[in-house]
Amino acid sequence: MLMLYKEDWEDVARRFEAWWEGEVIDRVALQVTAPKNGYHGRSYAREPHSEIPSLEPLKDPKRRWTDIEYVIAKNDEYFRSTFWGGEAFPCLWVNLGPDIFAAYLGCELSFAEDTTWSRPFIDSWEPFPRIELDPENAWWRLTKEMTAAAVEAGKGKYFVGITDIHGGGDALAAMRGPDRLCIDLLESPDKIKRAMESLKPIWYTVFEELHEIVQRRMKGSSTWLNVWSPDRMYPLSCDFSCMISPDMFSEFFLPEIIDQANWLDHSIYHLDGPGAIPHLDLLLEMEKLHGIQWVPGAASESMLKWVPLLRRIQRAGKILHLSVISEEVEPLLRELSPEGLMLSTSCDSEEDARQLLEIAVRAVSRRAG
Repeated sequence: MLMLYKEDWEDVARRFEAWWEGEVIDRVALQVTAPKNGYHGRSYAREPHSEIPSLEPLKDPKRRWTDIEYVIAKNDEYFRSTFWGGEAFPCLWVNLGPDIFAAYLGCELSFAEDTTWSRPFIDSWEPFPRIELDPENAWWRLTKEMTAAAVEAGKGKYFVGITDIHGGGDALAAMRGPDRLCIDLLESPDKIKRAMESLKPIWYTVFEELHEIVQRRMKGSSTWLNVWSPDRMYPLSCDFSCMISPDMFSEFFLPEIIDQANWLDHSIYHLDGPGAIPHLDLLLEMEKLHGIQWVPGAASESMLKWVPLLRRIQRAGKILHLSVISEEVEPLLRELSPEGLMLSTSCDSEEDARQLLEIAVRAVSRRAG
């Protein structure tokens, strides 16, 4: 697979394959971006969603998210202006917000400059609502149209990722409202289990249809988490779990996550914030789950604060994906095992990014010595 904006793609693909297996080739898996040397014009290495002077601005926030030509042109400019170091690579994933899956099922979406939000539509479980994917749903049709257009535009230039598929508990929280869903778990547990069974096949349908579109021109899969797999891959999640106990998580939502991990070729769990830590032991027990993407949360301190937690994950035999500031890459390489570790960061210059990659090579050499 050729990639104009990532000329060493074949080497990168091999490192991704090794990372999924918890192995190291010649250095820790490191993703580092920076403004590209020699690029004439404003760089978007740190701000891919910023306004681009060469494009006519769109005043309507909804159009900024949904205008296919604008989204493709904006991402192409970002890709061309960025140095993609190590395992970083240009990937246009169709971003329509975290609740787009719930929108396929009936939620209304509202658009702001930097995010979207949904309006719950399930007011009661009596009668039990129809939870199904309408092939003519406008948001579902738009997602497929945007994905197909990006695949054609990106052939030989960049990769195209699958949209954000927040199914399960997160979809129910969007459809019902998180506060009412918490009460439902106590007062209507059978309804929630029935709803989860209704949602399960829809997740696979959405993934498969979008995956097939990508395979028309490209091999493998990627998503909002900018990692690649040669086969079917998705970062699994249940952000709603931060509001409930491990017992409730295990009873209502973990079975779907286990099924998804068993079905996918590669999977990693998006563990979002300290509120999700009580569920970690359950996740680490999942045989088919390859790893954990740890996100400390907006109010968190340095990633170094979480080294004991990260070592605990590595001791369980799971791989790790961490987004960190560049200054913390070298200290983390001293604290964590390089096998199955991927660090994602950015630098102010291409020279700094290349130096960071050299540091990663030396770190593995020191351990080998």
